[in-house]
Amino acid sequence: MATKFPYNLKIRSPYFKLTLLYVAIVMVISIGFSVVIYRISYGELGRGLKRQETVLRDLRVQFVPPGLEAPNFDEIRSNQIEETSARLRNNLIYSNFLILILSSVASYYLAKATMRPIEEAAEAQKRFTADASHELRTPLAAMQSEIEVGLRDKKLSLVQAKKLLESNLEEIGKLESLSAALLRLAKYKEEKNLVFDKIPLGEIMADAYLKVEKLAEKKSISFENQTEAIDVTGDQPSLVELFAILFENAIKYSSRGSLVSLATKKYTKHVEVSIADRGIGIKESDLPYIFNRFYRADQSRSKEKADGYGLGLSIARAIVGLHGGKISAKSTFGKGSEFRIELPL
Repeated sequence: MATKFPYNLKIRSPYFKLTLLYVAIVMVISIGFSVVIYRISYGELGRGLKRQETVLRDLRVQFVPPGLEAPNFDEIRSNQIEETSARLRNNLIYSNFLILILSSVASYYLAKATMRPIEEAAEAQKRFTADASHELRTPLAAMQSEIEVGLRDKKLSLVQAKKLLESNLEEIGKLESLSAALLRLAKYKEEKNLVFDKIPLGEIMADAYLKVEKLAEKKSISFENQTEAIDVTGDQPSLVELFAILFENAIKYSSRGSLVSLATKKYTKHVEVSIADRGIGIKESDLPYIFNRFYRADQSRSKEKADGYGLGLSIARAIVGLHGGKISAKSTFGKGSEFRIELPL
């Protein structure tokens, strides 16, 4: 009858191999030191007892009466060396055994800590590939189905054909928008050579507003600017894109005719910029994920479907990270959201 183990004994191969490697390195070093210590101690012990024997022989010649049998110093020295070396050898073996146990435990946690960023990167890459494939497949599937239906229709008119082409062109535009967003995200993730200058924050925000002005006018949304005249250190094009993303985000999820407030707070080494809307808000359960790629909480934020692929806030976070700043969000569902950005002065 087969015995079933009550515990899951499956070994995670990367952890196991890395743990063995760390343990092997530690044990090789430990055993090497033990051999060196043993040899040095054994040699020093022999030399010390040899000097002791020489002193005792001189004392015997001076103080032991003639005819009295002298102790066998060679045998005594040999026994002392054997006993002391045996104790030293046992202590070293016990020490190495203890080091083996401790290094195994420490190596496992070290291997786990080493593998965690690699696993997270692999998981993120896997998730990104799956999400990107899904987003690319949606417009392609729509185009394919429209074309197939059009080809089956033997009475397809010129007007219908034009509508079909217009619809396909719209889907192609979505694909171009997604590709451009992915390229920008990759650029800001890998960019290391941005040249930072001192730039007036008001100039950055004005340029960003020009990019979304038509969208704001379309929804009759006004901006309340309470910012101070402050210079920040950064790359102007990327900072303009950062605020354009956040302005567009505020407009997109705000009710028609509402207000978006801009404010700043200056500290010793950084400035905090606040962008607050009076929109539908974000559910508390969605807040931890809004900066993730392709994450969209449209149903929780707006009664109307919002365009986009959920990449804007990911790009914003990447830009803020390049500038050594921080971005955060807080929201009350049904009342609005506020995004805060910290940038170095």
